[in-house]
Amino acid sequence: MPASPRPTIVDVARTAGVSKSLVSAALRGEAGVSAASRERIQNAADRLGYRTNGWAQRLVSGRSDLVGVLLTDLRNEYHTDIVNGIEDAAHEAGFGVILSHGRRDRTLLRGRLQSLIDLGVDAIIAVTGHLDATDLAPAASRVPLVVVGRPESVPDNAGWVRNDDERGARLAVAHLRGLGHERIGFAYGSARPASRARRDVYRSLVADPREFDDVRSLFSDESGLTAVFAANDRIAANVLGHAADRGIRVPEGLSVIGYDNTELAGLLRPALTSVDQPRGAMGTAAMTQVLAMLGASPPERLIVPPTLVVRGSTGAVRG
Repeated sequence: MPASPRPTIVDVARTAGVSKSLVSAALRGEAGVSAASRERIQNAADRLGYRTNGWAQRLVSGRSDLVGVLLTDLRNEYHTDIVNGIEDAAHEAGFGVILSHGRRDRTLLRGRLQSLIDLGVDAIIAVTGHLDATDLAPAASRVPLVVVGRPESVPDNAGWVRNDDERGARLAVAHLRGLGHERIGFAYGSARPASRARRDVYRSLVADPREFDDVRSLFSDESGLTAVFAANDRIAANVLGHAADRGIRVPEGLSVIGYDNTELAGLLRPALTSVDQPRGAMGTAAMTQVLAMLGASPPERLIVPPTLVVRGSTGAVRG
């Protein structure tokens, strides 16, 4: 059997015995509709199962009540944790969220950004370091835009929420040195701004810096490293795996510290010491800034301080 046609405002008016314009005014909560008429119209709408067309109402108002969220990689826990913070704040403010991700492809990310504009979202939160000010500027000129993360550059008219990568790196290196480690390596997977900032601090604090873009080469090095600072938790997990393959006990034979404090850090064995970016709070801050910009407030630049979460993967150096 074909599905029953969706009831329209005309059906409600006919059932209630009133005009279509009166039904429209009553369902929008406008003044000038008597209590008796409003009750009769609502009862008719309930009997028919009529629901107002939210899209049509938004077209009339010129607002969509939607925020577009552009992600570099939906599979990355860092991004999903930020989205949770965005969604919680958006829901509380009465906004819906549309997610789009570019799978770490800059061309795809540009296209997804334009698609969000074409959908008519009221604002965009870009959780990515893969697009710079040149890529983001056209969208920022159309709708309020807030960037979460650390791209090469951000448009002047866009908001920005990022982690204090320099402070986080200092926390990591200070923790290892406080445990007596001097031969500390740095493992990284990219040369993006956040990783570079962490690396630069590491270089400034370690007397004999040794850097590795391939975890396997870390274990073939003859430097006698006693600790490794990894640019993120995924890389740190890779270090732990290779250490286990080689029979190196952590932290007795090698201390390992990560960055991001994702859920993965607590699941690894030994559990991973990691620098915590408050990702949920960063998402909430981005959505709060979007709401302020929709209210005509200027964009802001917010740098969020990280903290260190110490677990079992780091310990005192052994002679």
